[in-house]
Amino acid sequence: MRSQHRALQIDTFHSDAFVVQLRGELDLAGCLDVELALEDAERSGAERVYLDIEGLTFLDSCGLARLLAARRRARRAGHRLVLVRGPAAVQRLFALSAVDEAFEMVSDVELALTRT
Repeated sequence: MRSQHRALQIDTFHSDAFVVQLRGELDLAGCLDVELALEDAERSGAERVYLDIEGLTFLDSCGLARLLAARRRARRAGHRLVLVRGPAAVQRLFALSAVDEAFEMVSDVELALTRT
């Protein structure tokens, strides 16, 4: 399955893994699209949701808050939310906000899918 939203692309690779690929800027304007996509992923019943932020060029506090909210929902629901590392500027925001340790992160989603 593939669908297009303004700033994201969604793919299902396996019956138990859902991948949301983000591209461009995740700011206040794009937060609703991302929230809806993550809610779709959560309702899919997938055991693992991979959020690929490698294609992000910008992430603001609203976007970071949406990611943290998704992490909380995943923990409550008993499934895994795994981030695919973003570019240096995006990863720097995670480090400066002291939330980089809060997320499970991988470097390559396809490799992660074959290992878990």
